[in-house]
Amino acid sequence: MDIFVVMKYLPLLFVVTGLWSNCFAQNSFIDLQKSNSKIASIFKAREDSLQKQFAAEQLQWPPAQLYIRSFKYDSQLEVWVRNSNEEKFRLFKTYKVCALSGGLGPKRIEGDYQVPEGFYYINMFNPKSSYHLSLSLNYPNPSDAILSDTIKPGGEIYIHGGCVTVGCIPINDKQIEELYVLASYAKSSGEDFIPVHIFPIRFNNPKSLGYFAKIAKDDDEYIKFASRVKEVYDYFEAHKKLPLISVNAKGEYIIL
Repeated sequence: MDIFVVMKYLPLLFVVTGLWSNCFAQNSFIDLQKSNSKIASIFKAREDSLQKQFAAEQLQWPPAQLYIRSFKYDSQLEVWVRNSNEEKFRLFKTYKVCALSGGLGPKRIEGDYQVPEGFYYINMFNPKSSYHLSLSLNYPNPSDAILSDTIKPGGEIYIHGGCVTVGCIPINDKQIEELYVLASYAKSSGEDFIPVHIFPIRFNNPKSLGYFAKIAKDDDEYIKFASRVKEVYDYFEAHKKLPLISVNAKGEYIIL
């Protein structure tokens, strides 16, 4: 079962939504984006190239659904695509995350410079970002709300351009332009909650596993947290679909 990530309390579930394409919604959202001259020029510059890249990979254009996952230690951001709930996701491209602040471990307080770890979705498109373009994530999510500082958990976490960061996920300007266009088409097709999963490491990389073991060896709480997010990683690796995820009263992620 797939997750199109809306988290709610009682019972803190990620609500599964289907692909409900609407021509009016598609036109209105794309048109709204293109009403900004900067975004209009980006669509003009990137759309033809993206179509050719999709054709080369035998992928259907435009994508109806996106899944984004990022690996902190490995400095990678993957873009997966598909066109219906029945299909498996296919990897379109892997971008280099070109800067990193903080270290392994979830974000827990404002000003810790940590990139969050866990399961999020895009909740805002920002064409006027100080970092060229940005896609905002819904940090803090319900798990963070339980486990992070109750007064100042932090916020304003983005995928953005500019190759600088104080707790976000930066890629280069060309890449954020591509991702912005892809995400716009997915949202236009009805994917209102584009999932973004942030993992501490790529769990099938021996070097990354060795680094994680060194960093987390005396931190039982973090080891337990990482084991929960790894379950989601393993599920996707096995099925190329996303599981339904809940958050329990302790703030722990649970696959249903």
